[in-house]
Amino acid sequence: MRTRRILGLALATATLAGMSAIGAVGAAGTEVASSPNITRDECTAAGGQVTSQPYAGYVCALPDGTKQPIT
Repeated sequence: MRTRRILGLALATATLAGMSAIGAVGAAGTEVASSPNITRDECTAAGGQVTSQPYAGYVCALPDGTKQPIT
C-alpha cells in the first residue's frame, strides 16, 4: 500500500512538472510569434505597401506576403 502511494505521488509530481514546462514553452512561443507594429516609413523602407482594411485600420503588406499592423 505504501509503495502504491509513493508511486502515485511521483506520477502526480511528474505530471505537474511536465505541465509547467509545457506552459512555459507555450508562453514563450506566443511572445516570439507575435510581431511588433511598424510605422508607415518603416513599411515603405522595407518595400511594403500600406493598405487600409475595414474595421482593422491600416496594415503593411510586405513583399514576402506577411501583413503587420501600422502604429
